[in-house]
Amino acid sequence: MAIQIIGAGLGRTGTTSLKVALEMLLKAPCYHMVNIADHPDHIAQWHAASQADTPDWASLFRGYSAVTDWPATAFYKELMQAYPEAKVLLSFRDSAAWFKSCQDTIFPKILSTQGEWGEMIRSVVFNTFCKDLEDRDSCITAYERHNEEVRRYVPVERLIEWQPGDDWLPLCNGLNLPEPGEVYPYINKTKDFLARS
Repeated sequence: MAIQIIGAGLGRTGTTSLKVALEMLLKAPCYHMVNIADHPDHIAQWHAASQADTPDWASLFRGYSAVTDWPATAFYKELMQAYPEAKVLLSFRDSAAWFKSCQDTIFPKILSTQGEWGEMIRSVVFNTFCKDLEDRDSCITAYERHNEEVRRYVPVERLIEWQPGDDWLPLCNGLNLPEPGEVYPYINKTKDFLARS
């Protein structure tokens, strides 16, 4: 099984919903930050990747057909080289709403989590995105720069753009698959994240 979809959208752009949606469409698992809990040995590999030490992608993603969310999204260019047939999925939303969602959910976790996992995710985010997650302007600038870079870098025939509210259509068109009969699975909204914290 090879990776068919490379998620290039940053966290809090619907990546958890996309994980479930892609699993429904591709009938195979999608790798997301939550999956690292099932693969604690991956932590060191992601940490090394953030220091420019390329992992064995085939081993890391064995059994998965797609990837979304940090840490994988930080390496979409490398993954494009490793999986030249894969489409690239840029999920995005309004910049101010994105920052507010991150500030209310994942940024405090990234900054406060201790141990190997915390060190890894901070290394990935600080080295590939933004070093000051508490500075609104810096984060929004980095977010918008990332999205524009993806649009410039990825050939148009490989790029799928999606934002919350688009539901199945861009995914199914990009993958040349029929739309499922089920309602699109919107999950992990801010209130859901906070309820689990």
